[in-house]
This record gives sequence, structure tokens and C-alpha cells, in this order.
Amino acid sequence: MVAKISTGKTIGGVIRYNEQKVNNGQAKLILMGGVAGKNITVASKIQAFEKVQRLNQRTRTNAVHISLNFSPKDKVDEFVLQKIVTDYLVGIGFGEQPYLLYQHFDAAHPHVHIVTTNISTKGKRIETHNLGRILSEQTRKEIEDRYQLVKAEEQRKQKVNLLQPLEKAVYGERETKASISNIVQEVIRSYQFTSLPELNAVLGQFNVCAYRGEKDSEMFKNKGLVYTVLDSAGNRVGVPVKASSIYCKPTLVRLERLFLRNKEARVQYRETLRGLIQDVLKSCNSLEEFSSGLRTKGIKPMVRINDEGRLYGVTYIDNVNRCVFNGSALCKELSANALSVRFSKDHVLPDSSETEREVKINGQENERETRIPGLDISLNSYQPEDPTPYELRQKKKKRRKKRIQ
Repeated sequence: MVAKISTGKTIGGVIRYNEQKVNNGQAKLILMGGVAGKNITVASKIQAFEKVQRLNQRTRTNAVHISLNFSPKDKVDEFVLQKIVTDYLVGIGFGEQPYLLYQHFDAAHPHVHIVTTNISTKGKRIETHNLGRILSEQTRKEIEDRYQLVKAEEQRKQKVNLLQPLEKAVYGERETKASISNIVQEVIRSYQFTSLPELNAVLGQFNVCAYRGEKDSEMFKNKGLVYTVLDSAGNRVGVPVKASSIYCKPTLVRLERLFLRNKEARVQYRETLRGLIQDVLKSCNSLEEFSSGLRTKGIKPMVRINDEGRLYGVTYIDNVNRCVFNGSALCKELSANALSVRFSKDHVLPDSSETEREVKINGQENERETRIPGLDISLNSYQPEDPTPYELRQKKKKRRKKRIQ
């Protein structure tokens, strides 16, 4: 587990930052500590904190924003995250403070954001100087042992960064091979998929595609594989990168062995995922509503619709537990045929909120041209060190240059 603590002067900016993530389906408010009421407005949440902050007018830096980041290997559901955060706040001396806990789904690893204040209900200021280096580090180690989490020190020895940057690949903005390699290695390490189309469903969230070539090509016959960047329309652009040239060697032969292992590894998440999707489906009257509801749970449905507007395939990407299932692999009720019948009046793609893209995966399991709705779980917002919102950023003082006498 890695903890990052930021302080600032605007509690409203931090709350709005997280609430915007909730509105975009990229986060979920999972706990409110010391804040009265349920389903209260954003303004009411801000006012609740400002009321406490007014008890100490002298302290200007009174907003605290903490992110706790976990390894993809950690088994941390919503309930466990709540317990971890409660223990963490007690450990750093914030056990009596009001706070909001948000679970985010916008990165390739499980993580939460905690919004709180360093002004107590008695008007006293809680010292935050060296908080991260002393109390936070000590508490972090205790929590890793208590909940059997992957330790940050072990990850460093293995040269695996819990806060590894994973931005969408954008052709022309950065070096192509570096972008593709970073994305492919992290996805293969973190996600459990059992076929090339399932892998492409995950990679598509980052504008990358694994491509075998045309069926009659030498590359296809020799089980070759390349990775390429996708543009905003889902077309392959730029020079492809050979699988064998990427550090983890994600060749087709290696992936096929991984598919077999993943079939067993992902079984533990099947029932939970099916239950979550079925719960969302009960209250939905349209495909768009269904997709929106799943995104709030960290689940990305990838629907495939042909030129006639008929839904013929659906894949569910669980970005919380990092696994992928076709609808038919979960149950008949969640298959493309069942959804097509249920939403018979909604055979067309969702409106402009889901940007239509075309991902061409010729020569692979899908021979037809596949349309996939917009991949909008803004994973490009994930940057190194889980960046501080703009409102919390502090200007750095410029050093004065010494004058030469």
C-alpha cells in the first residue's frame, strides 16, 4: 500500500474534484464519517466541512486530501477498504475528524481518496508537518500486516511501482513504443482475460490494440502479434510494435498460456460480478441506462452492434477486480441476445454521451467490424503519484540566484 497526503486551502475544490469523478462514473462515495445525512448535496458536504474550519480562523491550510493506493493483487472490496481507511485515520491522529471516502475506478490499480480537514471540532489545528514520513509510514506498515496487503518495500525490490503511470496512448504526443509497452505490460500483469478479444477490450480503454494481421497473411499463419495505437475513431495508426520487442514478451504463444491460467484465476470473481450486474439490470429500461449504472460500479460494458443496429455481443470489464467476462460466460440473462430482447426498443447505440468508435480486429475471433461505445473511464487522468487536484497545488518558491561579485 502506498499513501500520499496533500494539503491545501480550499476544501470545496477537493470535494468537487471527487464529486465530478462520481458524476462521470469514475468514482463512488462509499463512506461519510462525521458528516450527517444521506444523499446530501455537494454544497451541503462543503458547508459541513467549512463549519468546522471556521472554528479556527488563523489556520489557512486546512484541507487534507489523502490517497491510498493498493496493488492489483490485493483483495480489497468496499467493506475492507472502509475498515482500512478507518484504521488508517486513527493511526495518523485523524480518528475523530469528519471525512468523505471515495473509491476511484480511473486507474489500473485499486485506490481510494479521503477528503478531510486538520481542524478539530474543538477548533484546534492538527499538525500535518512530517505526517506522511512519521505517522503515516508507521500506520501503513501496520495495516499491510493486519490485512495481508502487498508491501510497498517488496514491490520496490521487484521493480513494480504501485503508482505506475498508465495514460491513454495518443499518437504523436509521446514516443509510441514506450506508451504501448507501458500499457501492455501493466494490463497483462493486472487483468485476467481468457482470449485475444478480451485482452483487446481492456487495451481499448487505453487506445491500444493487439493485432494478428489478416487471416491469409504470413504473420497470422506464423502466430505473429503486434501492438498498435488506436485513434479517436478506433483505427490503427502509426508503426506497430512487435510483441517480442516489448520487455515482458507478450507474444501470442505466451498469451495463450496465460489465457489458460486466467480461466482458473478469474473464477473467484464470477459470482460477485454477475450479482452486481444483475442488480443494476433490474432497474434499467435502456441500454444507455444499463451502461451508465455499471460504470458507477467500476464495470465497463463493451457492446458490439452491427450495421443494422443489432446487438450481437457484450463483454464486461470489471475494473475493480481486474477481470473480463463475456456476457454468456456469466449467465444467459446477461448475454447479448438476452439484452437485445430486454432492450428491444434500444437496438441503436447510446446517444452522444457514448462516442461511437470502430475497432478493427480482423483475422481474430471477430471477423465482422466491431463497433464499441466510447471508452470513457478516463484512465488518461491517471498520472504518476496520483496527482493532486489543481485546487490543492501550491506554488513553488523560486530560488534566488547568487550574484557574482
